[in-house]
Amino acid sequence: MSYSQGMTIDSILSQLDSEIARLTQVRSLLASSAKATSKLAVGKGAKATAKRRKKRVLSADARKRIADAQRKRWAAQKAKSKKES
Repeated sequence: MSYSQGMTIDSILSQLDSEIARLTQVRSLLASSAKATSKLAVGKGAKATAKRRKKRVLSADARKRIADAQRKRWAAQKAKSKKES
């Protein structure tokens, strides 16, 4: 295979080395910022999970009373709109 028209192997290797160096630098910057961010998140996360409330559960009877009350409100609204019409 001849690469005489394109880039030489040496120039390709040189560009790869410079790209690797750039990516290594970017990776180290991201890693250092991720450590700082994770330290902040851990501090806040521990407090947030401690304050988290338990999920409230309604009994079947309570759900039925709420549903009945809502149906009563809907019926009153429907009756009111029929009187106005």
